Amino acid sequence: MKRAILGMVFASAIAAAADKAQTFTGVITDTMCGAKHNMGIKPDDKCVRECVKMDPKKWKYALLVGSEMYVLSDQQTPEKFAAQKVKVTGTLYEKTKILKADKIEAAK
Repeated sequence: MKRAILGMVFASAIAAAADKAQTFTGVITDTMCGAKHNMGIKPDDKCVRECVKMDPKKWKYALLVGSEMYVLSDQQTPEKFAAQKVKVTGTLYEKTKILKADKIEAAK
């Protein structure tokens, strides 16, 4: 009985830690172009917006952090930050690479 309770407490602690909000700094991009905006649309912020508008069910706003790209759960706020460096506070779901954004703001 004690083992079962201890196991449940341990599992709950791991789950709580996994769902803890973190802060990520990167550039708002789209899942079509990623780091390389080669669609021939300039400047880059226009390319990001146009790629997402082209097929919003297929292409999404994402946060590029180094070589990692995370799809943002909020698909409205990133539009105003297209191709800009931002700070996103939220929860990253590692398996799906989805970042549940609680707050998006310009990075300094």
